[in-house]
Amino acid sequence: MLLKRFPANSAEAQCVRLYHALLFAPVDTLEARKWLDILMPAARIFELREQGKQIDTVRVMRPTEEGGLHSVALYVLQPGSMSDE
Repeated sequence: MLLKRFPANSAEAQCVRLYHALLFAPVDTLEARKWLDILMPAARIFELREQGKQIDTVRVMRPTEEGGLHSVALYVLQPGSMSDE
């Protein structure tokens, strides 16, 4: 689990967790908050983009734990950004 591997809560640690998750599969806002413990995923995506990572944002509908549907961001790492630099 990425949270155990990179446990700190600094912005840098959150970026590392999010980047490693994106290497595996696209991640939406709700998943980043629940599974990666990143409360502001959009800020971490911004920082990853500043580092040169090519990440697309797609709007998708996702149910919350309470059952309501919300439009959230789905972040997709593009193939040219998959180096672990």
